[in-house]
Amino acid sequence: MSEQAGYVPVVGAVAEPQPAPEKSYRFSEQAIQELEEILTHYPDKKSAILPALWIAQREYDGYLPPQAIQEVADRLERPFVEVEGVATFYTMYNLRKRGRHHLEVCTCLTCAVMGAYEVVHHLEKRLGVKVGQTTSDGEFTLSEVECLNYCGAATVVQVGDKYFGNITKENVDELIETLRNSNEFTPADLANAIVRLHIPERTAKK
Repeated sequence: MSEQAGYVPVVGAVAEPQPAPEKSYRFSEQAIQELEEILTHYPDKKSAILPALWIAQREYDGYLPPQAIQEVADRLERPFVEVEGVATFYTMYNLRKRGRHHLEVCTCLTCAVMGAYEVVHHLEKRLGVKVGQTTSDGEFTLSEVECLNYCGAATVVQVGDKYFGNITKENVDELIETLRNSNEFTPADLANAIVRLHIPERTAKK
């Protein structure tokens, strides 16, 4: 069981129960309307946990702190541990804060053959971080991911809701500079794009 479920693993000792997360409701009126719309497409509230978590990930600046999971649990009338179990099962949900831009480099076969690991190693040196880490200025988080299903443009890097194709160690610096000067392609933008797939355009948050 993860730390966010209310328990902290302790080596050589029994884990002590921790206080429940402090409640901090941050869903906007628009987010509440979106959730209500989504609920009309599911047989019960439990079935809507996945899209509700995407709404929460957007509303909580691109990740799911314990308070976000608690808010989803409360709004869907489900136990915290049940919603937390869903959030921790899928790697697409961010359980810790990411950089303003989350660089997800595909390193599966096609991209690997086309130099994905050269891109990763170059980014590690350029940004001064290892895979899984965030730069000290909070600008970038670097990750390896499974196939992004865009093999024709290998190597592919996903940044928020945008795919960047044909990335090499020679041109990735240009991408970094472009992102530094952009307020787009954030983790919250990705969450919003997925929310919009679940509901009609007239209801979705722009």
